[in-house]
Amino acid sequence: MQGDQCGVVTRKQALAGGLSPGTIRGHVESGRWQRLLPGVYATFTGPVPRICRLWAAVLAAGSEAVLSHHTAAELQGLIDEPVELIHVTIPARRRLRALPGIVSHTSHRAGRAAHPSRLPPQTRIEETVVDLTQTSRTVEQALGWVIRAVARRLTTVDRLRTALAGRPKLRWRAQLLATLDDVGVGCHSTLELAYVRDVERRHGLPTAARQTIRVRRGGRWYNDVEYTDYSTIVELDGPPAHPDEARERDMRRDNAAVASGKTLLRYGPVHIRGGPCTTAAEVATVLQRNGWRGRPKPCGPRCVIVDAITPDSARNRPRSRSA
Repeated sequence: MQGDQCGVVTRKQALAGGLSPGTIRGHVESGRWQRLLPGVYATFTGPVPRICRLWAAVLAAGSEAVLSHHTAAELQGLIDEPVELIHVTIPARRRLRALPGIVSHTSHRAGRAAHPSRLPPQTRIEETVVDLTQTSRTVEQALGWVIRAVARRLTTVDRLRTALAGRPKLRWRAQLLATLDDVGVGCHSTLELAYVRDVERRHGLPTAARQTIRVRRGGRWYNDVEYTDYSTIVELDGPPAHPDEARERDMRRDNAAVASGKTLLRYGPVHIRGGPCTTAAEVATVLQRNGWRGRPKPCGPRCVIVDAITPDSARNRPRSRSA
């Protein structure tokens, strides 16, 4: 068992393995073992890797404990940087004394939520996502967990929907289920979600295809939003992790789109969240120029969309062909 646990062992396991209390104490006092948490030891010297500290936390939490929330997300690739505090979930019938560096949660479904084989013991990815939505401070943050899990191909819309159905008490249920519908048709970020809801649907624009594939030499690109019938692509840019690399990549992608005969529009958060009406009017103008015969709809009395953009004016313009 010790090998499976990254060299971390509990006092109970050590005693069951034949060591005496005196031998355990001697290992610790001599420095051959390191005390990580009450009753939990690293059976080696030197630096203690992160994975060993996670093992220590779940072992210290006792029977049926699992790593959960941000810590499970770390192990499952849902977040890129570990959160300092380690989250564990234990069955609701148990109580856990305070442990340094550990946040404990209780759940009546701890056993059902546990992954059947992954180690250290942890919640299933779908349960991890739902847990994180329920500890989010805002509904937008909660929706972001759902979007990220599917965009990173860690789970599916159907599995998340099943996990949500298994929670009788759930904050933001309607919003989460509606977001799953949008994620299912290709919304892979909160910015894309805001575009489809606040720009496209609220202003009566045609329904675009999402995450369409554009094959290129040596690989492929994915278009965030493509109005295929009107040769128009809309790219949505959040804050990039590596600005210089992202800028060069986007430049190549944009140039390739224009070279193929497409009209390309690019927007960021300030355009989508800060000015959805203005953005909708601009997209509508381009779509009409490229053959759309519809008319954008004002979302309210103060919407900037005006009747200057009309189907009649668009009808007189030649329609572009998709490349």
